[in-house]
Amino acid sequence: MSTQKTSEHADKIKGSVREAIGKLIGDGQVETEGKDQQKLPSDGVKPKTRSKP
Repeated sequence: MSTQKTSEHADKIKGSVREAIGKLIGDGQVETEGKDQQKLPSDGVKPKTRSKP
């Protein structure tokens, strides 16, 4: 596996764990964040961040 595929796979696993934890503790926000993390774009483009002057 390439580094990018490994990273994408790790993010999906993290998202599924976060979703499961949210379900377990009854926290809808954590569950939704986990679902969203699993759906992140896999094109390898990360959003640009602005540095503070």
